[in-house]
Amino acid sequence: MRIRRAIYPGSFDPITNGHLDVIERSRRLFDEIIVAVLVNIEKKPLFNFDERIEIIRTVVANSPEVKVDTFDGLLVNYAQAKQAGCIIRGIRAISDYEYELQMALMNRRLAPNIETVFMMAAEPYSYLSSRLVKEVFMLNGSITGLVPELVEQKMKEKFKQS
Repeated sequence: MRIRRAIYPGSFDPITNGHLDVIERSRRLFDEIIVAVLVNIEKKPLFNFDERIEIIRTVVANSPEVKVDTFDGLLVNYAQAKQAGCIIRGIRAISDYEYELQMALMNRRLAPNIETVFMMAAEPYSYLSSRLVKEVFMLNGSITGLVPELVEQKMKEKFKQS
C-alpha cells in the first residue's frame, strides 16, 4: 500500500497557530506530513534552524504522522526525494493566492506528478503571519493565542538575551 505523503514547506519563524491549523487539517487528508523548514541564508531569522526544528517537533510531538525536516534548493526536488505526491500551501488572502498559484504552476511544470493543495486559513488565523507575530511581539503587544505557548516562551527568552 502506498503512503499518501505531503510536504508542508515554509520558514516557520516562528510557527504560528495558523500553521498548526493547516497541519491538523492536512492530517485528515494524508498519511504523513513532512513539515519542511526552508534553509534560506539570505534571511535573518529570529530562531535558527535547530531552534525552529526543536520547537516544531515539540508542538507536533503528539502527532506521529507529522515529521519535521529541513531542505534547500528546489522544493519539487525535495518532494521527489521524499517520495511525496503533494505540496501543501496555506492561503490567507487573494494576495497569497496569486503568488502561490505562480509557484504551483512552476512546480507542476518541473514535476507534473506532484500536486499542490491550497488550504484556506481558518477564520481566526486569516490575517496571521510569522512576520506579524514578531512585529507585534517586538512592540510589546500580546501574541497569546496566536502562537503555541512554547513559542511565546522562547520569544520572551530570546529577547531577554538581547
